[in-house]
Amino acid sequence: MNEPAQVRAINGVALLADYAVTRGLAMPDILRGTGIREQQLQDPNAEISLDQELRLTRNVVTGVHNEPGLGLMAGLLCHPPSFGVLGFAVMSSPTLRHAADIGVRYADLWFTIARHALVEHGDELWLIRDDHGVPADLRRFSLERDFSAIATIQQDLVPMKVPTLRVEVTVEPHPVYEMFATMLGVDKITFGQPRSLMAWQRNTLDVPLPQANTATARFYEQQCADIVQRRRSRDGVSGRVRDLLIRHGGVTDQSRIAADMDISVRTLRRRLADEGTTFRELSNETIGMLAEELLVAGLTVENVADRLGYSSVSAFTAAFRSWKGQPPGHFARVHRGRAIARV
Repeated sequence: MNEPAQVRAINGVALLADYAVTRGLAMPDILRGTGIREQQLQDPNAEISLDQELRLTRNVVTGVHNEPGLGLMAGLLCHPPSFGVLGFAVMSSPTLRHAADIGVRYADLWFTIARHALVEHGDELWLIRDDHGVPADLRRFSLERDFSAIATIQQDLVPMKVPTLRVEVTVEPHPVYEMFATMLGVDKITFGQPRSLMAWQRNTLDVPLPQANTATARFYEQQCADIVQRRRSRDGVSGRVRDLLIRHGGVTDQSRIAADMDISVRTLRRRLADEGTTFRELSNETIGMLAEELLVAGLTVENVADRLGYSSVSAFTAAFRSWKGQPPGHFARVHRGRAIARV
């Protein structure tokens, strides 16, 4: 059975289409075979599948003849306000490090089609890129665009160039990449490496952002989380897992869910990781939702704890408090009788 397509924000391809137009491509050629309508590109709330994004990216890369360095120019168009709630969450973050954490956590709301991870390595912080999910014919353009966009966004956030210790990339050297080094604020780029990464001194990313606002950052981060959760609830492997968890009343393990889906536990873990989640996260989310529904419906805390398979009321109470920031008894008194809608 084919898995439902991964849902993506349209912002990244909208900017890519704008770039392609500046390179002389016509919109019908940019959108050919994607199923994306031109008016969708103007709707910041529109969503597309990963396959549609890859098709449009391939149209652009083919149309500009895939020359080295063209992705660098595409990345220059990536500015935080173009990415809606994620852009505002990044802009209002307290520090550059926090902004980077948010950007990596909600990558599907950005411009990138690769996976990135922030890893502390001694006194250094590494941004490690994994582009195994990017088709081979798009990897160079995608890498150029992503690293150029990171440098562009960093300069938008703070009025100074944060020094980069080193940059390693999988692509081979080319004269145009002298501009790449200047753009990234690094003396030298090491080419032909098995993986791509950027490295900074950890403390250099502790620089405060001029538009920092804790309340605003929390608000937009929650908006990002809500968008991601809505997508997980209806699409992909995570949506199927959530449905099966609900069918089992939340009381089951991943081996049973994997068996229901006729796949191995290892495959289930890998596919969930590809969608940016884990079985534990989905299980906790689903149990939390079921707990809310049962409490609203009038069941006692003891009954809910028993129905959801908790060994004790205290264990359930501790878990519920971690989800909702309040004990289940208080939640039940406030919300009893109200409808809790599933997203």
